[in-house]
Amino acid sequence: MFDDLRDQADDTDFQDESDVFSPRSSRPRSQSFLGMTPIQRFVIAVMLFMMASLLGTFCLLVTEKVIFP
Repeated sequence: MFDDLRDQADDTDFQDESDVFSPRSSRPRSQSFLGMTPIQRFVIAVMLFMMASLLGTFCLLVTEKVIFP
C-alpha cells in the first residue's frame, strides 16, 4: 500500500493549483473598508466619539447628576 505512494503522488490525476478555488486570489485586494480611506474612517470614529460624549453629558445634565458651576 505504501510502496507506491511516491508514484501516486507524481500522477497527474490531481488537480492543478490553478484549478483550486482560492477566494483571496479571485478578488482584488483593496485597502478600503466600506469604500472609505483610513483618514475618512478616523474622522467618522472621532465624530462618533464626540457625539457619544456630548449626549452623555446632556443626559447627566438633564437628570441633574452633574450641575454647571
